[in-house]
Amino acid sequence: MEEKLSPLIILTGPTAVGKTKLSIALAKAVGGEIVSADSMQVYRHMDIGSAKITREEMQGVPHHLIDILEPWEEFNVVTFQAKCRECMEGIYERGHIPILTGGTGFYIQAVLYGIDFTENEEDSAYRRELEALAAAEGPEVLHEMLAQADPASAEAIHANNIKRTIRALEYFHLTGERISEHNERERARESAYRSCYFVLNEARERLYERIDARVEKMLRDGLVEEVKALRAMGCRSGQVAMQGLGYKEILDYLEGNCTLEEAIYRIKRDTRHFAKRQLTWFRRERSVIWINKEEFSDQEDKILAYMLGKLEEAGIWSPATDGDGLLDQK
Repeated sequence: MEEKLSPLIILTGPTAVGKTKLSIALAKAVGGEIVSADSMQVYRHMDIGSAKITREEMQGVPHHLIDILEPWEEFNVVTFQAKCRECMEGIYERGHIPILTGGTGFYIQAVLYGIDFTENEEDSAYRRELEALAAAEGPEVLHEMLAQADPASAEAIHANNIKRTIRALEYFHLTGERISEHNERERARESAYRSCYFVLNEARERLYERIDARVEKMLRDGLVEEVKALRAMGCRSGQVAMQGLGYKEILDYLEGNCTLEEAIYRIKRDTRHFAKRQLTWFRRERSVIWINKEEFSDQEDKILAYMLGKLEEAGIWSPATDGDGLLDQK
């Protein structure tokens, strides 16, 4: 039965660890197409703050689910799952291997295990009540409610992530069950694919240095100007896209709620916290292949060779592919 499963490569890890560059090298080696598992890179006009890959950096490798929505459009895990499956069908038809790349662990889990979201009902009135409460008293009030109802979810969800906080409270309100318990059950599902799940990691101090350097580069590249332009387009703090790291802090600065120095400090601090939560998520996942960069002397060619070996062991890829990187169909 396993041999009939379609191949899937996952390359994830904390923010700023170096996934983008490695994903290009991997895609070129195996004849892959990259599907972005990032909740911010789907939005147009949000390039700098999302560290979006440039056309030049793609080096001709096809990328999917980047620049597909306007910042005011809704995007969630259900939408991602449907669009990702659609992209992957096309990739398989072309005889290529999909490489799911990005740091949003819940999105990856939804695809890998084929989580069924159709059973999840909604309570629009309760949701509107929570949204109004957040607008009036701040997101911390909702997060405190979640900490009382579902401590595990509160630990995993940042207080500023109003959308996920409300979803967790709504699920508890509707079912009487903690969404963290629901997620644990879903995590126990068998993979819907013949997959290799790579997590790229780096020593904490070095990772934090990379995060700080990335934030500084974003500012040099024009992050403040990018947020100004979004604001001029009508984007406001209540929108999901503007809750992204870097965007909400700079928006606060532009609206006079803090100084630029305070905004920069918060971006760096909250990005480090985000990276820590990402790693906590990946440690809970099953059958993960950890790639600690220092064990390979931080040399990409060694990391790539190791990954190719694992893909060959799993029967996902072999060196016996034709010249354009297509899967061997013989």
